[in-house]
Amino acid sequence: MNSPAESADLLIHPGWIVPIAPSAETLCGYSLAIRDELIVGLMPREDSRHWQATKELELPNHVLMPGLVNAHGHAAMSLLRGYADDQALMPWLEQHIWPAEQRHISEEFVYDGSTLAIAEMLRSGTTTYSDMYFFPNASASAARRAGMRCQITFPVFDHPSAWGRDADDYISKGLRLRDDLKHDGLISVIFGPHAPYTVSPESLSKIATLAAELDLGIHIHLHETAGEVAQALKTHGERPLNTLQRLGLLGPRTQCVHMTQLNKQDLELLVQSGAHVVHCPQSNMKLAAGACPSHELLAAGVNLALGTDGAASNNSLNLFSEMHSAALLAKLNSSDAAALPAYQVLKMATLGGARAMGLEDQIGSLEVGKQADLIAVDLAEAATQPVYNPQSQLVYACNGSQVSHSWIAGRPVLEAYRLNTIDTDALAARTQYWQQQIAAHRI
Repeated sequence: MNSPAESADLLIHPGWIVPIAPSAETLCGYSLAIRDELIVGLMPREDSRHWQATKELELPNHVLMPGLVNAHGHAAMSLLRGYADDQALMPWLEQHIWPAEQRHISEEFVYDGSTLAIAEMLRSGTTTYSDMYFFPNASASAARRAGMRCQITFPVFDHPSAWGRDADDYISKGLRLRDDLKHDGLISVIFGPHAPYTVSPESLSKIATLAAELDLGIHIHLHETAGEVAQALKTHGERPLNTLQRLGLLGPRTQCVHMTQLNKQDLELLVQSGAHVVHCPQSNMKLAAGACPSHELLAAGVNLALGTDGAASNNSLNLFSEMHSAALLAKLNSSDAAALPAYQVLKMATLGGARAMGLEDQIGSLEVGKQADLIAVDLAEAATQPVYNPQSQLVYACNGSQVSHSWIAGRPVLEAYRLNTIDTDALAARTQYWQQQIAAHRI
């Protein structure tokens, strides 16, 4: 007697599957099944006949892979894309970006800017992103409406802004948002102290205590420039990483963003603490901030994630472009063409980001039981043919425009290159409105 068929909402038959884990291999002639929010089957194509699905999707020229995880950004700053280019970090911030933010930042600005960022990310394969910005409630609202998975890292500064008066006010508002969203399946909320040069040791110490009590992550800009490290040595007599270690802020819940300036002791601290590093190669190159030694970090066993930073300093939120830059930069900096091969870069952009956010049990790889966050990448066009190694093609030949389908928690958010959850005409009108407002008051 025949056994009853397995049931699925969707059965996908791609040309290749790059699952990322539990192995690095590319699967050819395999199918994947989704039911409700989960991946419920990954099997050879011939075994898929034992499945009964509501819908089947044939994608013979596509790679199916985990959705990309953009582990650092400032989504609403998409509205400042191209506003102040070709500047070093501190002049860029102090003379252009911070004054523009002071004039324009509002819940409305953040909601519209976040929606613009989400549309760009979804179209280029990102299904999860981390966001650090003012009015994080508005960013969360935009993510929820678009069906996007998001880590909100609520900002903490010692100085006032449109969203908060001081560190205590930022922390209070952020924790209230965390309480409001603690049962949301797609959004998590953690601490986002901006940087050691904008948050005092006293405030950082308070965050360390609260994060330990609440078991919350910490996301912080760190060792972004040589000037930052030199100033910390002059002011505090120690490197920023040592300050975090001394205050109890450095541990397996800590996400260290940028880390372009590392010495041997820094590397040892990262390894010992279990902290994660978020590599943002294009933003760091554009601001001439330096280069994160990704190959050294990976060799030492540090978990490495990939981020774009904000569109005001990149100027793209495209993780395919970021993967390409990360791979080439590692080879150049190490004088080793074998440094950071395609699979390692793909892992950084998926499972590495998931681990940094504490989501590795849910997303980051195509494994049965995990959330169905995945993308389909079409390799049929001339620029991605012929295909000898799909993983290499994803890193070195794709530019993000080949992403045709995306699913988040089993929900199709991009189908045949069309966004399902964002009104692109309304978004274009709102973006034009903000461009006119910002340009009218340009500094």
